[in-house]
Amino acid sequence: MSIDAIVLGESRGPFRGAPLKPGDFVEARQRLEAKPQATGEKLTTLSDAIRRVNDRDHIAIGGCLFSRTPLALLMEILRQGRQGLTLSRNLMCYEGEWFMAAGAVEAVLTSWFGIGLPWGVSRILREKVERGEVRFEEWSHLGLGLRYRAAAMGVPFLPTLTMLGSDLMAVTQAKTMQCPYTGKTLCLVPALFPDVALLHVHRADRFGNCQIDGYPHMDPDIARAATTVLVTAEKIISEEEIRRHPGRTVVPGFVVDAVVEAPYGAFPHECYGLYEADFEHFDKYVAGIKARGIQGIRDYLDCYVYSPQSHQEYLALFGEDRLARMAGYARELVGK
Repeated sequence: MSIDAIVLGESRGPFRGAPLKPGDFVEARQRLEAKPQATGEKLTTLSDAIRRVNDRDHIAIGGCLFSRTPLALLMEILRQGRQGLTLSRNLMCYEGEWFMAAGAVEAVLTSWFGIGLPWGVSRILREKVERGEVRFEEWSHLGLGLRYRAAAMGVPFLPTLTMLGSDLMAVTQAKTMQCPYTGKTLCLVPALFPDVALLHVHRADRFGNCQIDGYPHMDPDIARAATTVLVTAEKIISEEEIRRHPGRTVVPGFVVDAVVEAPYGAFPHECYGLYEADFEHFDKYVAGIKARGIQGIRDYLDCYVYSPQSHQEYLALFGEDRLARMAGYARELVGK
Protein backbone atom coordinates (compact mmCIF):
# COMPACT_ATOMS: atom_id res chain seq x y z
CA MET A 1 0.00 0.00 0.00
CA SER A 2 1.41 3.40 -0.93
CA ILE A 3 1.87 6.15 1.62
CA ASP A 4 -0.62 8.31 -0.30
CA ALA A 5 -3.26 5.62 0.18
CA ILE A 6 -2.89 5.44 3.94
CA VAL A 7 -2.41 9.11 4.81
CA LEU A 8 -5.50 10.51 6.47
CA GLY A 9 -4.47 14.11 6.99
CA GLU A 10 -1.80 16.65 6.14
CA SER A 11 -0.64 19.77 7.95
CA ARG A 12 -1.37 23.18 6.46
CA GLY A 13 0.73 25.34 8.75
CA PRO A 14 1.96 28.78 7.67
CA PHE A 15 5.60 28.12 8.64
CA ARG A 16 6.14 24.74 7.03
CA GLY A 17 7.94 26.07 3.96
CA ALA A 18 7.91 24.24 0.63
CA PRO A 19 6.00 20.95 0.75
CA LEU A 20 8.18 17.87 0.96
CA LYS A 21 8.35 15.78 -2.21
CA PRO A 22 9.26 12.10 -2.59
CA GLY A 23 12.37 13.11 -4.52
CA ASP A 24 13.66 15.09 -1.56
CA PHE A 25 14.15 11.90 0.44
CA VAL A 26 15.61 10.00 -2.49
CA GLU A 27 18.15 12.72 -3.25
CA ALA A 28 19.13 13.11 0.40
CA ARG A 29 19.67 9.38 0.86
CA GLN A 30 21.66 9.17 -2.36
CA ARG A 31 23.82 12.05 -1.12
CA LEU A 32 24.56 10.17 2.08
CA GLU A 33 25.24 6.90 0.27
CA ALA A 34 27.67 8.67 -2.07
CA LYS A 35 29.64 10.19 0.80
CA PRO A 36 33.20 8.78 0.86
CA GLN A 37 33.65 6.77 4.04
CA ALA A 38 37.28 7.71 4.35
CA THR A 39 39.33 6.36 7.24
CA GLY A 40 42.22 8.81 6.92
CA GLU A 41 43.26 11.50 9.37
CA LYS A 42 40.58 14.14 10.01
CA LEU A 43 42.41 16.39 12.47
CA THR A 44 42.31 20.07 11.50
CA THR A 45 41.68 23.62 12.77
CA LEU A 46 38.44 25.44 13.53
CA SER A 47 38.81 27.78 10.58
CA ASP A 48 39.55 24.95 8.16
CA ALA A 49 36.67 22.81 9.44
CA ILE A 50 34.12 25.60 8.99
CA ARG A 51 35.22 26.19 5.38
CA ARG A 52 33.09 23.10 4.70
CA VAL A 53 29.97 25.07 5.70
CA ASN A 54 28.23 26.97 2.89
CA ASP A 55 25.73 29.79 2.79
CA ARG A 56 22.13 28.53 3.02
CA ASP A 57 23.16 25.21 4.61
CA HIS A 58 20.92 23.46 7.10
CA ILE A 59 22.99 22.99 10.26
CA ALA A 60 21.99 20.50 12.97
CA ILE A 61 23.48 21.34 16.36
CA GLY A 62 24.43 18.53 18.71
CA GLY A 63 24.17 18.39 22.48
CA CYS A 64 21.03 19.65 24.22
CA LEU A 65 20.17 23.11 25.56
CA PHE A 66 23.33 24.12 27.48
CA SER A 67 24.88 20.66 27.43
CA ARG A 68 27.80 19.95 25.05
CA THR A 69 26.82 22.74 22.68
CA PRO A 70 29.52 22.99 19.94
CA LEU A 71 30.04 26.69 20.67
CA ALA A 72 33.58 26.87 19.29
CA LEU A 73 32.32 25.70 15.89
CA LEU A 74 29.27 27.98 15.98
CA MET A 75 31.43 31.00 16.78
CA GLU A 76 33.70 30.25 13.86
CA ILE A 77 30.69 30.12 11.51
CA LEU A 78 29.75 33.62 12.63
CA ARG A 79 33.33 34.85 12.20
CA GLN A 80 33.40 33.53 8.65
CA GLY A 81 30.14 35.32 7.86
CA ARG A 82 27.89 32.53 6.61
CA GLN A 83 24.37 33.71 5.63
CA GLY A 84 20.90 32.31 4.97
CA LEU A 85 21.29 29.35 7.30
CA THR A 86 18.70 26.98 8.73
CA LEU A 87 19.37 25.79 12.28
CA SER A 88 17.84 22.73 13.91
CA ARG A 89 18.32 21.37 17.41
CA ASN A 90 16.36 19.32 19.92
CA LEU A 91 16.43 22.17 22.49
CA MET A 92 17.87 25.44 21.17
CA CYS A 93 19.74 27.59 23.66
CA TYR A 94 20.88 31.18 23.13
CA GLU A 95 23.19 30.24 20.24
CA GLY A 96 20.14 30.62 18.00
CA GLU A 97 19.83 34.24 19.13
CA TRP A 98 23.43 34.88 18.08
CA PHE A 99 22.62 33.93 14.50
CA MET A 100 19.50 36.06 14.52
CA ALA A 101 21.39 39.08 15.82
CA ALA A 102 24.03 38.53 13.14
CA GLY A 103 21.39 38.25 10.39
CA ALA A 104 22.78 34.82 9.50
CA VAL A 105 19.72 32.59 9.92
CA GLU A 106 16.50 32.30 7.93
CA ALA A 107 14.77 29.38 9.66
CA VAL A 108 14.87 27.52 12.99
CA LEU A 109 13.48 24.06 13.78
CA THR A 110 13.36 23.03 17.44
CA SER A 111 11.13 22.04 20.35
CA TRP A 112 12.33 24.82 22.70
CA PHE A 113 14.18 28.11 22.26
CA GLY A 114 15.75 29.72 25.32
CA ILE A 115 18.34 29.07 28.01
CA GLY A 116 15.94 27.42 30.45
CA LEU A 117 13.01 28.04 32.73
CA PRO A 118 14.72 30.56 35.05
CA TRP A 119 15.47 32.76 32.04
CA GLY A 120 12.31 32.08 30.02
CA VAL A 121 11.80 31.61 26.31
CA SER A 122 13.67 33.81 23.86
CA ARG A 123 12.18 37.29 23.41
CA ILE A 124 14.48 37.79 20.40
CA LEU A 125 12.93 34.77 18.66
CA ARG A 126 9.46 36.17 19.28
CA GLU A 127 10.40 39.56 17.82
CA LYS A 128 12.04 38.05 14.74
CA VAL A 129 9.18 35.65 14.03
CA GLU A 130 6.45 38.26 14.53
CA ARG A 131 8.23 40.57 12.09
CA GLY A 132 8.52 37.78 9.53
CA GLU A 133 12.32 37.95 9.56
CA VAL A 134 12.85 34.35 10.67
CA ARG A 135 10.74 31.25 9.98
CA PHE A 136 10.16 29.16 13.10
CA GLU A 137 9.00 25.55 12.96
CA GLU A 138 8.18 23.90 16.28
CA TRP A 139 8.18 20.13 16.78
CA SER A 140 7.87 18.07 19.92
CA HIS A 141 11.19 16.95 21.37
CA LEU A 142 10.54 13.35 20.38
CA GLY A 143 9.14 14.35 17.01
CA LEU A 144 12.31 16.17 16.03
CA GLY A 145 14.47 13.36 17.35
CA LEU A 146 12.58 10.84 15.26
CA ARG A 147 13.08 13.03 12.19
CA TYR A 148 16.85 12.75 12.69
CA ARG A 149 16.48 9.03 13.43
CA ALA A 150 14.54 8.43 10.21
CA ALA A 151 17.27 10.13 8.18
CA ALA A 152 19.95 8.13 9.99
CA MET A 153 18.06 4.95 9.09
CA GLY A 154 17.61 6.06 5.49
CA VAL A 155 13.81 5.88 5.59
CA PRO A 156 11.47 8.74 4.55
CA PHE A 157 9.47 8.84 7.81
CA LEU A 158 8.83 7.18 11.16
CA PRO A 159 5.49 6.66 12.93
CA THR A 160 4.87 7.92 16.45
CA LEU A 161 2.13 8.92 18.88
CA THR A 162 3.79 12.22 19.78
CA MET A 163 2.10 15.49 18.74
CA LEU A 164 -1.28 13.85 18.06
CA GLY A 165 -4.01 16.09 19.46
CA SER A 166 -1.66 19.08 19.69
CA ASP A 167 -1.55 22.29 17.67
CA LEU A 168 1.83 21.17 16.30
CA MET A 169 0.05 19.01 13.75
CA ALA A 170 -1.22 22.21 12.10
CA VAL A 171 2.15 23.98 11.82
CA THR A 172 4.51 21.22 10.74
CA GLN A 173 4.84 18.79 7.86
CA ALA A 174 3.65 15.88 9.99
CA LYS A 175 0.93 13.68 8.56
CA THR A 176 -1.37 11.02 9.96
CA MET A 177 -2.13 7.46 8.95
CA GLN A 178 -4.23 4.58 10.16
CA CYS A 179 -2.07 1.86 11.68
CA PRO A 180 -2.54 -1.34 9.62
CA TYR A 181 -2.20 -3.46 12.78
CA THR A 182 -4.26 -1.63 15.39
CA GLY A 183 -6.46 0.68 13.35
CA LYS A 184 -5.35 3.58 15.56
CA THR A 185 -4.22 6.94 14.21
CA LEU A 186 -0.47 7.48 14.06
CA CYS A 187 1.57 10.61 13.44
CA LEU A 188 4.20 10.39 10.70
CA VAL A 189 7.27 12.61 10.96
CA PRO A 190 9.40 13.09 7.83
CA ALA A 191 13.12 12.38 7.80
CA LEU A 192 15.32 15.41 8.38
CA PHE A 193 18.59 15.44 6.43
CA PRO A 194 20.86 18.30 7.56
CA ASP A 195 23.64 19.51 5.30
CA VAL A 196 25.98 19.84 8.28
CA ALA A 197 26.11 18.40 11.79
CA LEU A 198 28.12 20.16 14.50
CA LEU A 199 29.09 18.07 17.53
CA HIS A 200 31.17 18.54 20.66
CA VAL A 201 32.44 15.35 22.31
CA HIS A 202 34.63 14.33 25.21
CA ARG A 203 37.26 12.46 23.23
CA ALA A 204 38.14 11.63 19.63
CA ASP A 205 41.06 10.17 17.78
CA ARG A 206 42.69 11.66 14.70
CA PHE A 207 40.45 9.51 12.49
CA GLY A 208 37.27 11.05 13.91
CA ASN A 209 36.07 8.21 16.16
CA CYS A 210 34.19 10.02 18.93
CA GLN A 211 33.44 9.09 22.53
CA ILE A 212 30.82 10.77 24.72
CA ASP A 213 30.46 10.38 28.49
CA GLY A 214 26.96 10.59 29.89
CA TYR A 215 23.86 11.00 27.78
CA PRO A 216 24.67 11.23 24.03
CA HIS A 217 21.45 13.16 23.30
CA MET A 218 20.65 12.96 19.56
CA ASP A 219 24.26 13.21 18.39
CA PRO A 220 24.64 9.68 16.95
CA ASP A 221 21.55 10.11 14.77
CA ILE A 222 22.49 13.64 13.70
CA ALA A 223 25.92 12.42 12.67
CA ARG A 224 24.45 9.68 10.48
CA ALA A 225 21.76 11.95 9.01
CA ALA A 226 24.03 14.81 7.89
CA THR A 227 26.08 15.07 4.73
CA THR A 228 29.00 16.79 6.48
CA VAL A 229 29.96 16.15 10.13
CA LEU A 230 32.26 18.54 12.01
CA VAL A 231 33.43 17.72 15.53
CA THR A 232 35.26 19.45 18.35
CA ALA A 233 36.70 17.27 21.09
CA GLU A 234 37.90 18.13 24.56
CA LYS A 235 40.86 15.86 23.96
CA ILE A 236 42.43 14.00 21.06
CA ILE A 237 43.44 10.52 22.15
CA SER A 238 45.22 7.66 20.43
CA GLU A 239 43.43 5.12 18.28
CA GLU A 240 44.73 2.48 20.71
CA GLU A 241 42.75 4.14 23.51
CA ILE A 242 39.65 4.13 21.28
CA ARG A 243 40.06 0.41 20.68
CA ARG A 244 40.39 -0.31 24.41
CA HIS A 245 36.88 1.03 25.04
CA PRO A 246 34.88 0.38 21.84
CA GLY A 247 31.54 0.71 23.60
CA ARG A 248 32.19 4.39 24.29
CA THR A 249 32.52 5.26 20.61
CA VAL A 250 29.06 6.51 19.68
CA VAL A 251 30.04 8.34 16.48
CA PRO A 252 32.25 6.32 14.12
CA GLY A 253 35.08 8.02 12.30
CA PHE A 254 33.84 7.08 8.84
CA VAL A 255 30.92 9.56 9.13
CA VAL A 256 33.14 12.40 10.42
CA ASP A 257 34.71 14.89 7.99
CA ALA A 258 36.80 17.01 10.37
CA VAL A 259 37.76 16.92 14.04
CA VAL A 260 39.32 19.73 16.06
CA GLU A 261 40.85 19.57 19.52
CA ALA A 262 39.12 22.31 21.54
CA PRO A 263 39.33 22.10 25.34
CA TYR A 264 36.33 23.84 26.89
CA GLY A 265 34.83 23.85 23.39
CA ALA A 266 31.30 24.06 24.83
CA PHE A 267 31.98 26.64 27.56
CA PRO A 268 30.13 28.46 29.16
CA HIS A 269 27.78 25.52 28.52
CA GLU A 270 28.57 22.27 30.30
CA CYS A 271 30.40 19.13 29.28
CA TYR A 272 29.41 16.27 31.57
CA GLY A 273 32.09 15.34 34.09
CA LEU A 274 34.56 17.97 32.85
CA TYR A 275 32.97 21.37 33.59
CA GLU A 276 29.59 22.76 34.60
CA ALA A 277 27.58 25.52 32.92
CA ASP A 278 28.29 29.07 34.09
CA PHE A 279 24.87 30.30 35.22
CA GLU A 280 26.30 33.66 36.30
CA HIS A 281 27.39 34.20 32.71
CA PHE A 282 23.86 33.35 31.53
CA ASP A 283 22.47 35.95 33.94
CA LYS A 284 24.82 38.57 32.53
CA TYR A 285 23.88 37.66 28.97
CA VAL A 286 20.14 37.93 29.65
CA ALA A 287 20.63 41.20 31.55
CA GLY A 288 22.20 42.66 28.41
CA ILE A 289 19.13 41.72 26.37
CA LYS A 290 16.75 43.15 28.96
CA ALA A 291 18.68 46.42 28.96
CA ARG A 292 19.43 46.82 25.24
CA GLY A 293 17.34 44.28 23.33
CA ILE A 294 19.00 42.72 20.31
CA GLN A 295 21.83 45.26 20.58
CA GLY A 296 22.75 43.52 23.84
CA ILE A 297 23.42 40.36 21.84
CA ARG A 298 25.43 42.26 19.23
CA ASP A 299 27.55 43.76 22.01
CA TYR A 300 28.04 40.26 23.41
CA LEU A 301 29.13 38.95 20.01
CA ASP A 302 31.61 41.79 19.61
CA CYS A 303 33.19 40.89 22.93
CA TYR A 304 33.10 37.10 22.93
CA VAL A 305 32.96 36.07 19.26
CA TYR A 306 34.44 38.67 16.93
CA SER A 307 37.17 40.18 19.10
CA PRO A 308 39.04 36.99 20.15
CA GLN A 309 41.49 35.88 17.48
CA SER A 310 41.57 32.28 18.67
CA HIS A 311 39.77 29.83 20.94
CA GLN A 312 42.49 30.38 23.53
CA GLU A 313 41.85 34.13 23.52
CA TYR A 314 38.14 33.45 23.95
CA LEU A 315 38.77 31.27 27.02
CA ALA A 316 41.07 33.93 28.44
CA LEU A 317 38.04 36.23 28.72
CA PHE A 318 36.72 33.95 31.46
CA GLY A 319 40.04 33.43 33.23
CA GLU A 320 41.73 30.28 34.47
CA ASP A 321 40.21 30.53 37.95
CA ARG A 322 36.65 30.56 36.60
CA LEU A 323 37.30 27.61 34.28
CA ALA A 324 38.89 25.68 37.13
CA ARG A 325 35.94 26.42 39.40
CA MET A 326 33.46 25.08 36.83
CA ALA A 327 35.63 22.00 36.36
CA GLY A 328 35.60 21.49 40.13
CA TYR A 329 31.81 21.63 40.24
CA ALA A 330 31.63 18.97 37.53
CA ARG A 331 33.97 16.65 39.42
CA GLU A 332 31.87 17.03 42.56
CA LEU A 333 28.70 16.07 40.67
CA VAL A 334 30.18 12.87 39.27
CA GLY A 335 32.02 11.98 42.47
CA LYS A 336 35.56 12.39 41.17
